[in-house]
Amino acid sequence: MSVELDQPVPPFQAQATSDQSVSLQALKGKQVVLYFYPKDNTPGCTTQGQGFRDRHDEFLAADTLVFGVSRDSLKTHENFKRKQAFPFELISDKDETLCRLFDVIKLKKLYGKEYLGVDRSTFLIDREGVLRKEWRGVKVPGHVDAVLEAARALSAG
Repeated sequence: MSVELDQPVPPFQAQATSDQSVSLQALKGKQVVLYFYPKDNTPGCTTQGQGFRDRHDEFLAADTLVFGVSRDSLKTHENFKRKQAFPFELISDKDETLCRLFDVIKLKKLYGKEYLGVDRSTFLIDREGVLRKEWRGVKVPGHVDAVLEAARALSAG
């Protein structure tokens, strides 16, 4: 079962940085952005995270919490978060529970070899836990602006 637009996101719970456990139930009443990325400390993922970091106050003003999600360990996440001064938490999805729920594991190619990797994707969930917007196959430039614009529009009602 995977998520669908304009449908409630199934309940989930995941471990995140700062020794937090993140559950959809606990986030009710807030808009949530989950951005899935392939790997900590890589150029595209760092740039994307910095974009969310640099606009973080604007997301908060739109009553929206941001979470980064990848298959990296909590230890790797903590180092990445500290190094980049991310003001939001990073969720470790080592067992790919969230990746499967949001259907972001895709067949990719690198130097002619095929492998299963995370397709850079972002999801905007409303205050009631309903998926309102999704971006798949994300290209980093301009993406954070598009997500912020959608979060503001959703917040304004």
